[in-house]
Amino acid sequence: MRIGLTYDLRDEYLAMGYGEEETAEFDRISTIESIEDALRRLGHQTDRIGHARSLAARLVAGDRWDLVFNIAEGLTGIGREAQVPAMLDAFGIPYTFSDPLVMSLTLHKGMTKRILRDGGLPTPPFAEVAAAGDIDGIRLPFPLFAKPLAEGTGKGIDGGSVLRTPVELRARCLDLLEWFRQPVLVETYLPGREFTVGITGTGEAARVVGTLEVVLLDQAESGAYTYVNKEQCEELVEYRRVTAQEDPAVARSEEICLAAWRLLGCRDGGRLDVRCDEAGRPQIMEVNPLAG
Repeated sequence: MRIGLTYDLRDEYLAMGYGEEETAEFDRISTIESIEDALRRLGHQTDRIGHARSLAARLVAGDRWDLVFNIAEGLTGIGREAQVPAMLDAFGIPYTFSDPLVMSLTLHKGMTKRILRDGGLPTPPFAEVAAAGDIDGIRLPFPLFAKPLAEGTGKGIDGGSVLRTPVELRARCLDLLEWFRQPVLVETYLPGREFTVGITGTGEAARVVGTLEVVLLDQAESGAYTYVNKEQCEELVEYRRVTAQEDPAVARSEEICLAAWRLLGCRDGGRLDVRCDEAGRPQIMEVNPLAG
């Protein structure tokens, strides 16, 4: 097959003047080369397309592919991860990973949590802050946790994300509203263990391929898997392979993550992030159908 590769390359955006945190979700050239090498070893031809605007130009020029391997995150808008699959749908070109609906839905953390909650799956109680006037309406017990509604890779999360007073809550929400120009998700802080659960497949054929426990080392920013901790994970984080057979918390995490994957209609492969509450009960934090 002739397989096109869609992606956002971090170095390209840095060269255009974007900052390190703005480009945190984008890929390095080594990732693209590894995917390309794997596909070629399977006997396929590959064609580097690049980001959504490059794809649009290629489609208008008449280029077509048997399949597109899509890992493009997109740059702007709350539906940015849906841009590439939406264009490919319009031209009838098959692609890997989830469709535009799932990509848009899961990037909006509040919408995702509503569906999980309505589906009977555990996720922390939450509120959305779209403007300063929404802050006083929050009726959740402290401590709380605040982050941008539609970002990834720990963007907007640091040592000050855990909030213990109304003053801290207001200050943090106002800062995030100004920095990211999007609503803020405020949720009950979960102090327990954190897992990331990998899933492959679609629907009833989906299965868990493995679970890692995220363990912050002594020199890491405490309390959360922050942007700095993720960017410097080799020095600040230990990833431990854990199994459902040996750990009930892992078994429960895998159970709820697989149910969430199917409930949301995710496809092909991805990752879900889980953290335990004070009683050790796993709660779903985020669903990542375009996992890094």
